[in-house]
Amino acid sequence: MDASLSIASYNVHSCVGTDLRCDVGRVAQVIRELDCDTVGLQEVFGRHGERCDPQQLERLAEETGMNAIPGATLLRPDGHYGNGLLTRRRVLEVRRHDISVPRCEPRGALEADLEVGRHVVRVLVTHLGLRPAERRRQVQQIVEVLSATPPEITLVVLGDMNEWLPTGRPLRWLHDLLEQAPAERSFPVWLPMFALDRIWARPRSALRAFEVHRSPLARRASDHFPVKAVVVPGA
Repeated sequence: MDASLSIASYNVHSCVGTDLRCDVGRVAQVIRELDCDTVGLQEVFGRHGERCDPQQLERLAEETGMNAIPGATLLRPDGHYGNGLLTRRRVLEVRRHDISVPRCEPRGALEADLEVGRHVVRVLVTHLGLRPAERRRQVQQIVEVLSATPPEITLVVLGDMNEWLPTGRPLRWLHDLLEQAPAERSFPVWLPMFALDRIWARPRSALRAFEVHRSPLARRASDHFPVKAVVVPGA
């Protein structure tokens, strides 16, 4: 497999598109359009008895030919909801971190070590909360987790950061740890105004490309456009 990692971040909005239809197959088609070997997902739905497919992550993995790593943040007797990772890479280790803040919706970070060529790439997928104070607490927890990453391991952080202000403290703290990341408007799809969806890489020189995937199908499949990047470990 290629020694560079092609990776994307996609908030799939429970596979409910701008036409209010739940269509897992449509989201799977957008993921195939991305042509990435690894995709971090947010808002993956998996509740039994819903009108939509009750096991979205498993169905997306099946339709894209990728392996699924669940990172549910909300667990109930009838199902789950949260983050996920799809990848064709060999998975070396998986860790799940609870970054929930009291009296707010549960949130988590999914961390996976992937084999990319001769290198290990550590990928962290997350979805931050809606309140500014909540995001600050969550990023402080994420920074603590990431600070334990050995410098020889290439680090990729991606997700829906829900940070509307480009100079907000959560983004500044992540930039301090990971260096400045590209930012392009990805939300909402009908009139993109905010760069909520981000991808960082450390070292910064490993991040070789970044773009928002604005296909006609992606404009219908979710309220977020996916973003994708190319990461070259060892650069």
